[in-house]
Amino acid sequence: MTFLEEMEEMESAEDFMVYFGLEYDATVVHVNRLHILQRFHDYLSQAGDNMPDDEDALREIYKKLLQRAYSDFVESDAQTEKVFKVFKMMEPQTVFVSLGDIKT
Repeated sequence: MTFLEEMEEMESAEDFMVYFGLEYDATVVHVNRLHILQRFHDYLSQAGDNMPDDEDALREIYKKLLQRAYSDFVESDAQTEKVFKVFKMMEPQTVFVSLGDIKT
């Protein structure tokens, strides 16, 4: 099985943490598992096409990005990190109304 095929088999944040041999606080992962996985996905997306073809190098990058995603929630919380859109919806929004749209 290739590295990417192994990634597809994972079902939980704990699966990823164990696979990469990362130490973690089960309470942090339990409370933030979806946020950690989404942040991990976001970091992978940001890396984009800059990923190496070598599986060992790729595995190391994935490990570092997962560690980074997990650390984000050890040092902070879901509401502060605002990973999901629902947390961003409560922020003040800037709206532009042109003078032509204002009717007296």
